Amino acid sequence: MKRAPRRGDIVFASFGMPVGGEIRKARPWLVVSPDDLNETLPTVTAVPLSTGSHPYPFRVPCAWRGTKGHVIVDQVSTLDRSRIDRIAGELPASTTALVLRTLREMFDE
Repeated sequence: MKRAPRRGDIVFASFGMPVGGEIRKARPWLVVSPDDLNETLPTVTAVPLSTGSHPYPFRVPCAWRGTKGHVIVDQVSTLDRSRIDRIAGELPASTTALVLRTLREMFDE
């Protein structure tokens, strides 16, 4: 990877065998961690994108590369950067901002 992922980037990440309700395939993830952490730490915080998701609370509708789906905010994960296969693009800043607001709402007491 040539550069550290940035907040708002879509990255593809590969995992080993999933357990329980974990995501079961390589898929696009939206990076939500701040850029200063992404450049410093060996990990990024990200949420997966899905075309098969249902519109539950804490799921943000999105469109990427002509495909509609959802950002699955309730499955926030920390990814080791070594799992990231590539940076594949980015979501519009307005969608990323809505995801960040949804994250704050989800963890609000």
